[in-house]
Amino acid sequence: MAEAVIFDCDGVLVDSEIMGLEDTATFMRTKGFDWQAADLVRLFTGLRDDVFAAKLGDEYAKVLGRPPTQEEAAELFTTMIENRRRNRHQLQAVPGTAEMVQVLKNLPFKRAVASSTRIQYLNDKLTRFGLWDDFAPHAYSAELVDHGKPAPDIFLYAAEKIQADPARCIVIEDSANGVIAGITAGMTVWGFTGGGHCYDGHGDRLLEAGAVEIIENHGALRERLVALAAA
Repeated sequence: MAEAVIFDCDGVLVDSEIMGLEDTATFMRTKGFDWQAADLVRLFTGLRDDVFAAKLGDEYAKVLGRPPTQEEAAELFTTMIENRRRNRHQLQAVPGTAEMVQVLKNLPFKRAVASSTRIQYLNDKLTRFGLWDDFAPHAYSAELVDHGKPAPDIFLYAAEKIQADPARCIVIEDSANGVIAGITAGMTVWGFTGGGHCYDGHGDRLLEAGAVEIIENHGALRERLVALAAA
């Protein structure tokens, strides 16, 4: 029997992964990358900034045919992030989030958020969409741990804080990196494909990463949690 549900934030509660994605892909093509928006999702979704930057540097080396200088790598990463954040005014909650959380609050599960997002951005997103009070104080950023996803640190940290056995935690994740992190933490992971960035085949990639099932939207998640509580 599950005792806790741990949510990723971006792409699960807040529809931020789609934000500025096409603009960013267009910019990356000017730098020699043969990437579409779906490639950005596949490669980088769920990563903490330092892990993101390191992976981006590795990909840039393939384009340049040599390792990028520190200045080149920093400029590419900064501009890429700025392209995303320029569209912050378009940010929305994932459809159905509020209704799902209200049902969850009446179910016998502990709950937490475990996100790769920096603390200030995580708190801002949850507050903006009226979710902070539903999870506080159990909304945790990977800034608090040594290693970001796909390492399990942030999920184990959240489980410790809510005093839940990792083996009895359900993780709701939209990224392969997050799925791997949850599985490595010894948790059961449900892949979530309700975010705007979940292109064709996204659910299959989450299953390949180790998710035990795919939840397509918050209506389905709400029903699944109710059924789990009644089991």
